[in-house]
Amino acid sequence: MPFSPLHDRVLVRRIDADEKTRGGLIIPDSAKEKPQEGEVVSVGAGTRDDAGARVAMDVKAGDRILFGKWSGTEIKLDDEELLIMKESDILGIVA
Repeated sequence: MPFSPLHDRVLVRRIDADEKTRGGLIIPDSAKEKPQEGEVVSVGAGTRDDAGARVAMDVKAGDRILFGKWSGTEIKLDDEELLIMKESDILGIVA
């Protein structure tokens, strides 16, 4: 991919949610919310602390993550919709 995020930014691909409820009901597109789960595509090098040393990122490419509903900025690269967000917008890593 011809894009790599800077500093503490992360490039994320959304993972689509299930189209059925636990009870087997199909959810129409108009009622679906944007998924809050994604896969990390690439990460920046990290920020610098007050002494100038690089602070390593806690996530890496390939991690499945959860993020806030309104987190990130949507972009389109190679006809694919992705999100760029700060590492602090990530709520956790799905094991």
